[in-house]
Amino acid sequence: MESLLQGFIKAFELIVHFDQPLFGIILLSLKVSGSALFIATAIGVPIGALLGLKRFPGRDLAISMVNTLMGLPPVVVGLFVYVLLSRKGPLGFMGLLYSPSAMIVAQTILALPIVSALCHSAIVNVDPVIRQAARTLGATENQETLAVIHEARYGIFSAVIAAFGRVMAEVGAILIVGGNIAGYTRVMTTTIALETDKGNFELAIALGIILISLSFTINAILHYVQKKGMVRTA
Repeated sequence: MESLLQGFIKAFELIVHFDQPLFGIILLSLKVSGSALFIATAIGVPIGALLGLKRFPGRDLAISMVNTLMGLPPVVVGLFVYVLLSRKGPLGFMGLLYSPSAMIVAQTILALPIVSALCHSAIVNVDPVIRQAARTLGATENQETLAVIHEARYGIFSAVIAAFGRVMAEVGAILIVGGNIAGYTRVMTTTIALETDKGNFELAIALGIILISLSFTINAILHYVQKKGMVRTA
């Protein structure tokens, strides 16, 4: 009990004194997850909009696939990316394995279906009156689409925040493709796992406090956005 208490005290000291290795790990985590989220959003929002607004052959199958991929096990994604980027893999010539780039690829694959599926859900739940009103006012097809997306913006923003929460807490995939290399690919979740195994509880606890704080902030923002969206549609 005393050692645990000492661990918490030293953890707070690391945070208060802006320990350089600690904040280096935090910054790398934000860089990797932020980059993955940006790519997933840039690709996922148009996919969600396409599934929500257009009718085409195979649409129902595509929606089912996107919804299924939301539950992808991270270790499976890590294995897939590892095989893809390994020396004998199809993209092995790029030399990305055990690098932040490989971690970004893995997290993008995890975040993409979340963004796409939740954006689709937000768009299909927009009141049909919005589209009808746009048509009545003589809007073009593109203007009508933008009107629907604008109405669904809170749901789309919620999708992005939910995806960010998923990738920030992920450990399996990035551990496989990143290798947990100190000062290069070591992020918060992998460091917590490693330092706990080593018995270095102060660093693990400090990172755990930061990670929980980030998770709380993400969920608070998500709740605010959802609440604001519900008030607007009420």
